Amino acid sequence: MSLPIEQLKTYFNKHPKDPSNKYAYGTAGFRMNATKLDSVAFRVGLLATLRSIKLQNQTIGVMITASHNPPEDNGVKIVEPMGEMLPQAWEPLATKLANVDSFDEFIETLKEIIKSEKIDLSDNAKGNGNVILARDTRESGPALLSAAVDGVLALGGSYKDEGELTTPQLHYLTRSSNDKSFGQATETGYYTKLVKTIEEILKIWSIEKPLQITVDGANGVGAEKLENIKSSMIQATVINDQCDKPHMLNVDCGADYVKTNQKLPAGISTNPVPLKLYSSFDGDADRVVLYYVDQDLKFKLLDGDKIATLLAGFISGLLNQLKGDVDLKLGIVQTAYANGSSTKFIESTLNVPVAFTSTGVKHLHHKAQEYDIGVYFEANGHGTVLFSTNYITKLTNYKPLNSEETKVQKTLLLLVDLINQTVGDSISDLFAVLIALAVSKKTPTDWDSQYLDLPNKLTKLIVNDRFAFKTTNAERQLLEPVGLQEKIDETVAKFKNGRSFVRASGTENAVRVYAEADTKENCELLNSEVSEWVKKFS
Repeated sequence: MSLPIEQLKTYFNKHPKDPSNKYAYGTAGFRMNATKLDSVAFRVGLLATLRSIKLQNQTIGVMITASHNPPEDNGVKIVEPMGEMLPQAWEPLATKLANVDSFDEFIETLKEIIKSEKIDLSDNAKGNGNVILARDTRESGPALLSAAVDGVLALGGSYKDEGELTTPQLHYLTRSSNDKSFGQATETGYYTKLVKTIEEILKIWSIEKPLQITVDGANGVGAEKLENIKSSMIQATVINDQCDKPHMLNVDCGADYVKTNQKLPAGISTNPVPLKLYSSFDGDADRVVLYYVDQDLKFKLLDGDKIATLLAGFISGLLNQLKGDVDLKLGIVQTAYANGSSTKFIESTLNVPVAFTSTGVKHLHHKAQEYDIGVYFEANGHGTVLFSTNYITKLTNYKPLNSEETKVQKTLLLLVDLINQTVGDSISDLFAVLIALAVSKKTPTDWDSQYLDLPNKLTKLIVNDRFAFKTTNAERQLLEPVGLQEKIDETVAKFKNGRSFVRASGTENAVRVYAEADTKENCELLNSEVSEWVKKFS
């Protein structure tokens, strides 16, 4: 197969690019106001097809979503055959293809990609590419998905439109399409695997009380999908489930709203039940946070740091019950946004090593793969637990010494099926938390009291040039603008338990200023002073 120039030209002209628009493929793929994404979605569909051809026609996923962003935004990203993100080496290729203006440049760029990646278009034996696509509930979704399909068709590829799915479900379908052992490659298969695993773990521990939770679905696709999970052992009450009203997506609700504003979402805020556990998803259900109010109705957030420490402690506790030889390496991966108290608790109480990476799930996921049990959660609630082949092999071959060890062994192996191995998943992460609490017989208060978060604040500052802010040390220190880090260090030194860092946004011409200190007042003051230094240097 050679490039079908005339066919490509027809589709290229159908999806013209505005020369004033500039694009960059990042952790979230391409993401911005939906009105600017038609040409991008077309080119991503085309790139996904090339990626599939390069990988001997393995199925590649394309997800149309803007996650926690406002309803008017959207995005498009590529999912690898095993459910992972597009390799970083392909991100510049996606960026270059998205930004060319003329058809001649477009064809030349395609040829460059084909040559540099050694993509063989002459052999049709393996097919011309295989792509599955899905979208969240945004109003712009159908049109952008159609544009991506045109990208597949432009190269004569095959596609399957999976309709509305959560991002983790699209990752699941992509992997199970290529790896039959992972599960049935249908949406129903996703539910079946999850429910079966939950019920088995509860049965092992003789837990007869159903898992109960009230979930804020962010008026997004996760609300609808959670309601599809049917089991007598799962009682999930879903609020903010108006999926048919795209303009309500993430408005005054959702994981990002709760985390950023440190308060209850719409639908819960007026009448919360003290000590009752609640949860919030984001727009595409790949983030989850939990929370409750105490007896005085004070809001208590259980964010990604709390989830990571709960799950790591739960798994570590199970492993410690095995008296035989099980030498498995457990580690937690964090970013600069992780609360300092969580890091101290992990290292000093859980005795688990902590590694730091730059912000972005692709960095966390890659680092987590270095462990037999790699736990990673961003503070925003995006994360998962990865289990190595060595973990599965050693536990499968382990000879339990008694019935209690048999329970532990079975549970540890079932966790591999419970927790989504491809990407952070609001639904599976939520049930992992509920099971950890149920088996450990912990209340939300027990969980929360393991350590006390330092007061923290995150603000966004619009700057002239975000690219002027260059970082090092997992984004915890600035290299440029020269002199700014010294001013930040001097400011931080004035506050007890003070910590602050500045990093550029990945999607906006802005920087984020994070600060934490011993009191809320000091935290506010530290954030304010560092922000003033940023303004002076920008």
